[in-house]
Amino acid sequence: MNIVTKLLSTAVGLTMSAGLALAEPAIIFDLGGKFDKSFNESAFTGAQRWADETGGSFREIELQNEAQREQALRRFAEAGANPIVMAGFAFADSLGKVAPDYPDTKFAVIDVNWLSLPNVRGIGFNEHEGSYLVGMLAAQASKTGTVGFVGGMDIPLIRRFGCGYAQGVKAVNPNATIIANMTGTTPAAWNDPVKGSELTKAQISQGADVVYAAAGGTGVGVLQTAADEGILSIGVDANQNYLHPGQVLTSMLKRVDNAVYEAFLAGENLETGNFQMGIANGGVGYALDEHNASLVSSDMKAAVDAAASSIANGSMSVHNYTDDETCPAVSF
Repeated sequence: MNIVTKLLSTAVGLTMSAGLALAEPAIIFDLGGKFDKSFNESAFTGAQRWADETGGSFREIELQNEAQREQALRRFAEAGANPIVMAGFAFADSLGKVAPDYPDTKFAVIDVNWLSLPNVRGIGFNEHEGSYLVGMLAAQASKTGTVGFVGGMDIPLIRRFGCGYAQGVKAVNPNATIIANMTGTTPAAWNDPVKGSELTKAQISQGADVVYAAAGGTGVGVLQTAADEGILSIGVDANQNYLHPGQVLTSMLKRVDNAVYEAFLAGENLETGNFQMGIANGGVGYALDEHNASLVSSDMKAAVDAAASSIANGSMSVHNYTDDETCPAVSF
């Protein structure tokens, strides 16, 4: 092989290697970190499942502040990552600015289903449906008739969790009391387990014996305090039953992992548009495993499964807070 042929061969090899690297997918985690044991970690689980099954690799970044959203998107797009997946509604504004600048790059964003951009896949979830189911379980398990809800950042999305939960509670016990608190009004509310613990103790002092946390990393404090104080908790997003076996009544499953996995699997052929995941298509549900089996009786399970079937076939609906920003079952 002469020197010219060798140089050309090397150049082609480098180009092919670069091309393979450019095809790597990427994921940007929201504030709170990928190991928050909740929303971000569920997203990471989906990405890692794809890597384990395909042998592929992906790029990732954990945001430290709000200013990094657009920076991270542009950096990955410039590097050729495709698709780029974002975990969280707070990426909407940045994505709206960045996506048109990179028409050949596919983007997928969790909890955003209102952008109409040709290269964006928006994925929304019917959190109110899954929360309704765990609300039913909370009411059936409660001995005091008072249950609690601790939300993260006070936004319509989290109020949708709380409203669905309260409706499920009231469906079982119309006279039940639901205490609902939000952790804060800034993104710091997603990662404040100390505040989550304080709110849980306050709700316990008011009689709550089951508390549902929909607060990202803050929920870790809710679940820990519930276990310490001898009451039941309900996890969210990922299956958190294992964190305190026998103390976590169930977890409201939001299959962010599946959304990320499917986006990575589709790669550059990712179908764009806005999609909704609910009970009917396996997007939300509740967790039952060896860690909480003793807490959920066959009668409790039968009642919840019947409700899930009714929601799935359309014969019953759960009020969606974000439709009109009202909730008939609880005040926030």
